[in-house]
Amino acid sequence: MWQPPERIKHALPVTNWPSAKEASASRLFSPVRLGPKTLTSRTWIPAMVPWRATSEGLVTDDVVDWYARFAKGRPGAIVVEATGIRDVPSGPLMRAGHERFVPGLRRLVEAVKNASNGETTLFIQLIDFLQIRRRPPADKYFSRFLRIRPEHREALAKAEERPSFHTCDESIIRDHLTTLEPEKLASILDARELDALQKGYRERVWDTHLEHIRELPQTLPGLFADATSRVLEAGFDGVELHYAHAYTMASFLSALNNRDDGYGGSRENRVRLPLEVIKAVRDVVPSDRVLGLRFLGDEVIEGGSRLDDALYYAKRFAESGVDFLSVSKGGKFEDAKIPKVGDAVYPYTGPSGYECMPSVYSDARGPFGRNVGLADAVKRTINEAGYEIPVVTAGGIGTFAMAEAILDRGEADIIGSARQCIADPDWFLKVRLGQGESVRRCEYTNYCEGLDQKHKQVTCKLWDRKQLDEEGVTLDHSGRRRLTAPAWTP
Repeated sequence: MWQPPERIKHALPVTNWPSAKEASASRLFSPVRLGPKTLTSRTWIPAMVPWRATSEGLVTDDVVDWYARFAKGRPGAIVVEATGIRDVPSGPLMRAGHERFVPGLRRLVEAVKNASNGETTLFIQLIDFLQIRRRPPADKYFSRFLRIRPEHREALAKAEERPSFHTCDESIIRDHLTTLEPEKLASILDARELDALQKGYRERVWDTHLEHIRELPQTLPGLFADATSRVLEAGFDGVELHYAHAYTMASFLSALNNRDDGYGGSRENRVRLPLEVIKAVRDVVPSDRVLGLRFLGDEVIEGGSRLDDALYYAKRFAESGVDFLSVSKGGKFEDAKIPKVGDAVYPYTGPSGYECMPSVYSDARGPFGRNVGLADAVKRTINEAGYEIPVVTAGGIGTFAMAEAILDRGEADIIGSARQCIADPDWFLKVRLGQGESVRRCEYTNYCEGLDQKHKQVTCKLWDRKQLDEEGVTLDHSGRRRLTAPAWTP
C-alpha cells in the first residue's frame, strides 16, 4: 500500500479505560434508533470481506464462525461483508443473486442472533461491480487485446521515425510495441489502453458503447431490489447499499462519470441512479426493517468527487428516506498501484486507498480518527436540513476515549470499528464490563489488509498463530493460521 512520504511511525494513543459504571453511563453504550430498529449501543462493525465464502458465493461454516465470533462481543450492529447482487462468478465473495443463497444466509443470521443473545442488530451490505481482468503479459496484450487504429500507426511512425509503420502489416506493429519502453508507449497508446496494459482491462460506468453498461440504469434498481428481498427473507434486520469506493454505484456518483444519457455529468444526473436504486429497494423493505447506505466523503483522486459533492449527495439521500448514512473515504482504482503481471489491480494500494485504511506509518496528522471530519460535515449538513438520520464514522478508532469524544462533540452518532474488532472481537464487551485493560489493541500495520489484497482468508497477526491446539480451532487453507480469535471469558 502507498504511504505518505513522511512515513512517520505513530505510537498507539495512550488511553485510560472506563469502569463498568462509567461505561454504562457513556454515550458509546447508549441506544440509538435507526428507522424502525433501536441499537443497544452505538458500536458498529463495518462490512469487511474476509474471503470465506465458496467460489460459488455460498455461506460456509467459516463464514458463520467469523460473524458469530464478532457477535460474542455484543456490538450494537454488525454489517456483513459486501455481497454481490448478481448471480455471476466472483470468487469467494458472498452472493444474493439467486434463491439458492437464502438458506446459507439464514443460517448466518441465526448464528449471529444466538451468539449475541439477540443483542446485535444484523445488516448486510449489497454491492454491484463491473468486469475487471488481471494484468496481462505485454505480448499477450498486444497480440490479442489491443485494437490497432490509424492513430497508433501515426504515433509509432513519428516516435520511431519509420514511415513504413503507416502501411506495414498489423502483426509488425504488434510485435514492435512489445519492445518499447513505458515512456514511449505512453505517447502511442491512449490513457485507457495504457491503463489496460498496466493494470488489466476494467469496465467503467461511462462505457456506454457497451450495451450492458448503457442499460445499467434499467437493470440495477431491479437487481438491488431482488437481492434485498432475498436477504430480508433470510432474516437480516436491514441492508446497507454499497455506494462507496471503487464499485458501480460509487462510480455513478463520481465526478469522473461523464455519461451523456442523464446519468452522468452534473451532480443531479450523477445521483439519479443511486436515488432510483434507493426507491426500488425501499419499495421492498417492510416497515420493520432498515435501509441505509455507505458512501464516500471524498474520493481522493484527481478529478474525483470531493466533500462538497458528498454533502449534496447526503441531503439527497436523506430526502429519499434512508435510515442511516455511513461515511468512508477513497479506495479507488484510478490511483491504485500497478499490479504484478497475472494479478488484478487492488483499489486500496494508492493514496486514496491509504486514506480509506491509514496505517501507523503516516503523515503528521496520523491515522487515528483521520476521517471523522467527513462524517461531521455530513451530519451537520443533514441536521441543518432538518433530518436526524444517524451518521456512522470509522477509521482508526480503537479506544473508548476517542469514540466517546467523537460522540460528545456531535461529530457522529455511531462509531464503526473494523480493524480493532478484527484484533479483538470482544473489545466493546470488555470496555462495557470495565475490563478495558485486557483489550487486544490493533497495531494498525494493515496485516489484515495485506491478506485481503491477495484474497486470502483475513486474520490478525496478534492472534492467528496462537493457541492453535485449542479445541474446535479451524485453520486456514495453509494450515498455519487460525481463522477466529481465541475465546475470551469475562
